[in-house]
Amino acid sequence: EVQLVESGGGLVQAGGSLRLSCAASGSSRDDYAIGWFRQAPGKERDMVSCINTVSSINGSTYYRDSVKGRFTISSDNAKNTVYLLMNSLKPEDTAVYYCGAVNPYYCSGYELFIPVDYWGQGTQVTVSS
Repeated sequence: EVQLVESGGGLVQAGGSLRLSCAASGSSRDDYAIGWFRQAPGKERDMVSCINTVSSINGSTYYRDSVKGRFTISSDNAKNTVYLLMNSLKPEDTAVYYCGAVNPYYCSGYELFIPVDYWGQGTQVTVSS
């Protein structure tokens, strides 16, 4: 089992930055990659970034095209925390952001459907124009 707790959301003006944190705990946390997902009102929940923290493939990352060059995902294994640094934020980045425990195979982002075994509670990100 894995428990995930997000923090760091808030209200920011367009062009600003936020850093989200996802603290992971539980007996199975080392078996999973961690993905960041977002869901805007009336839209599906999509993966925006993922990092493979499984030791055998440590550090590989995925970014959705719309956030490449603006978002950076990283992990601090000592703190069991994954971060999503979001720069140059746009109003269309407004959403509830969730972190999820993902089978490492799906962290590449190639699959259309990403099964997630465990979710955090979500954190709201609002970007004003």
